[in-house]
Amino acid sequence: MGIQQHKPNGTANARGVDVDSLASIAFSDLDSLLTIEDVAELLKLPVSWVYERTRRRGIGRIPGFRLGKYWRFRATEIRAWLEQQRAGAKPNA
Repeated sequence: MGIQQHKPNGTANARGVDVDSLASIAFSDLDSLLTIEDVAELLKLPVSWVYERTRRRGIGRIPGFRLGKYWRFRATEIRAWLEQQRAGAKPNA
């Protein structure tokens, strides 16, 4: 008999994370840590864009921290940062 693997109902990314439910899980769990790839998936932006925002100084910098060479982000801080960016955005003309 072979071992059966559980497959999530949503779409999994390369690491096997269920992308469709990632936002609801990440934002409901106060202690969840996200990777660069997770943040890029949540924001629907390239990984390079997220890396660029980690190097900025000041208001536009995305909140995160390094664990060795790896970046990690708290889901609640990403949500707050996103709301702050939305509040400071100029309205469409």
